[in-house]
Amino acid sequence: MIMPSLGRCGSFVVPFSLALLVAGCAYSFTGASVPAHLKTVAIPLVDDQSGFGEPGLREKFTTEIIQLFTADNSLEVSDRNTADSIIEGAIVSISDAPAVVSQGEQVTRRRVTVSARFAFQDKKLRKKVWDKTFSNWGDYDSGGGLSQRQAGLQEAMRKIAEDVLLETVSGW
Repeated sequence: MIMPSLGRCGSFVVPFSLALLVAGCAYSFTGASVPAHLKTVAIPLVDDQSGFGEPGLREKFTTEIIQLFTADNSLEVSDRNTADSIIEGAIVSISDAPAVVSQGEQVTRRRVTVSARFAFQDKKLRKKVWDKTFSNWGDYDSGGGLSQRQAGLQEAMRKIAEDVLLETVSGW
């Protein structure tokens, strides 16, 4: 097999192409991680201002957020008095409405939507980093009773907890 010669032009094109390829693959993580001075975060019990009346909701939501932060390992969950930062939140509203209506106006799936306001504060620099309202939803079968609604509610809280984590660790 005969290989074509690149000639004088090839001695320039190949190195130049490699340089472009390497430069094009460079990626910077600057601004995408928690500042070095923040090592710990306190996550106190989430407040429930929704009036929805779901027992244990505050504890479930707080546990969901703590578990995500623990698994992520960007910030160690710590006590409020010793933590470098703090995330405080409140459930603002919860709605439960039909999501899928079949023939004969029969509701087959419902959607529970949760809105919660969270704030992240850098205690070392004594400044509020962000303050946002997050809203998300979870669907459930309408004929499944209370346990199905709780599953939809848990899904909505999980999604909001993921949003809070993402905003905290990558919002820099």
